[in-house]
Amino acid sequence: MTMNAFITGAYDTAVGELPGSSCMGLHAEAAMGAVADAGLKLSDIDGVLCAYSFTEPHLMLASVFCEYLGIHPATCLAIQAGGASACIMVMQAAALVASGQCSHVLVVTGDNRLTGMSRDGAVAALSAVGHPQFERPFGIGVPASYALVARHYMHQYGVTSEQLAAIAVEHRRHAGRHPKAHKRDPITVDQVLSSRMIADPLHMLDCCLISDGGAAVVVSSRAAARDARGKAVEVLGAGQGHTHEHIVAAPSLVDFGCKTSSAMAFARAGVTAGDIDVAQIYDSFTITLAVELESIGFFERGQAGIAAAAGELGLGGRLPCNTHGGLMSYAHSGAAGGMFHVVEAVHQLRGSADARQVRNAKLAFVHGDGGILSAHCSLVLGA
Repeated sequence: MTMNAFITGAYDTAVGELPGSSCMGLHAEAAMGAVADAGLKLSDIDGVLCAYSFTEPHLMLASVFCEYLGIHPATCLAIQAGGASACIMVMQAAALVASGQCSHVLVVTGDNRLTGMSRDGAVAALSAVGHPQFERPFGIGVPASYALVARHYMHQYGVTSEQLAAIAVEHRRHAGRHPKAHKRDPITVDQVLSSRMIADPLHMLDCCLISDGGAAVVVSSRAAARDARGKAVEVLGAGQGHTHEHIVAAPSLVDFGCKTSSAMAFARAGVTAGDIDVAQIYDSFTITLAVELESIGFFERGQAGIAAAAGELGLGGRLPCNTHGGLMSYAHSGAAGGMFHVVEAVHQLRGSADARQVRNAKLAFVHGDGGILSAHCSLVLGA
C-alpha cells in the first residue's frame, strides 16, 4: 500500500552544545541541507511546515522562517504538538503532496535549547505544560508526571528500575556508534541507578538530554520524487492517537494513543509490528519508550526492559531501536528531537547509517509523543 508521498531529502545539523547558534540559524542550516540532499533548489519548495521554538517563540514561526530564508511557498504553516510535532508534520506534508496541493514540502525543526535558555527558563517553560487548576498549583512538572506513569507501570507489571536503566544503557551504546551524538561515553546500569534522582523512580540518566540542533526533511509527491537526486524513502502509512492533554485527565496510565496511532499506520501500510526492521520511537524518558514499545505491540507488557537487557533493542537484536541514540543520548532540541528520529530512519532505509546500520533494513517505524504521553503520531516508512 502507499500514501503517494516520499521523503526525498533529509539532514540534521551538529547537535549538543553549539555556542552562537540560534533557532532560525539552525532551521536554515537544516532546511538547506535537506533541500540539497534531495538535489533540489529552494525555488522548488512550494510548501513549508515548521513546529515551535522555546528560544524564539512566535505565533507564526513558519512565516518567520520563510521570511528569514527569503522564500515564498504557496503553503506555509506551523504545527505544535510537542514531541509528536515532527511525525505529524511529515504526515501533513504527505497529505499535501498526495492531494496535489504541493510538489515538495519542506518540514523543518530546530532550537538552541541548551545555549539559548537558562535552566530557570527551561523549567518555567516545561511547568507551563501542567493543568493550571489541578497540576501546576501542586508543583507537578513533566518529569514528575512521567514518574507517576513509571510508578504505576512498575507496580502493575513488576518492572524494575534496573530494567528501565537497561534501555538507557542500550541507547548510549547506539550513540557511541554515531560520530555526531551529544553523549557517546558508555554507561552502565549501576551508573544510571546512581545518577541523581529527578522524580522517583526516574534518575537523571533515565531522562532525555537538552541540546542545540536542527533537522529537516523534504516530502515529495510521486511524480516530483522522480526529479529528486536522493534515494527516496516512501511514506507507507501514518496515524495519530489522542486520549488526553493533562495526565490528570488520562483515561489510563497503561494504554495511550500510541496504540491507536500505530494500529492505523500499520493498517494503512499493510504491515504488522512483526514486519518492522528498525524502529525510531520517542524516548523522552526510559519509561516513555517502555510503555510505547509495549502498547504498540513490539513486546508483551512488562517485557521491554527485560528485552533491552538481553540486547533485543541492539543492532543484532529482535528490534533495533533508536539506532542514533535517541533523545536520551543523541540529542533533544525540542521539536527537532522527534525529527532526528525521522532522519535516522531515512539513513537506515538508504543504507547510509555506517557503523550503526541495520542489515537489510526495508521497513522502518517512527513514532512521536507530545505532552505527557498525550499526542501520538506513527509513521511506517519503506525503502
